[in-house]
Amino acid sequence: MTDTENNNENTNSTETDKKDNDSAIEKNLNLSELEGSVAKESMETKQAEPSDDDEVRMASELEPVYEIPVQVSAVLGKTRMQVSDLLKLGQGAVVELDRRVGEAIDIYVNNRLVARGEVVVVENKLGVTMTEIIKTEKS
Repeated sequence: MTDTENNNENTNSTETDKKDNDSAIEKNLNLSELEGSVAKESMETKQAEPSDDDEVRMASELEPVYEIPVQVSAVLGKTRMQVSDLLKLGQGAVVELDRRVGEAIDIYVNNRLVARGEVVVVENKLGVTMTEIIKTEKS
């Protein structure tokens, strides 16, 4: 091998080593950035989620309202009709509602929509399985 060939080979191997080092540094930077973002997300999650102590405290603060009765209604559907049509209804009459079979029904607490659900039968009685909780904006 000539000196020129040796120099070219050394230059090529040096460039390859440099690229490998740059990649390693890049990977380390990306890893440290990733670790930083994971740590940040972890802190945000911890701040957003109430701890068990917070939940116990909140539950104990609500104790005075536990015995207040509320009205819970499950609405299969609704319709509008004139009084004259209403007066014509008799035993066996069918009133068509605005919902289809299998569509979720509305669940109200004290006339406020709080959830949607499906009708189920429990020991020969009708019940409702809640499938969606409705969250309202605080006024």
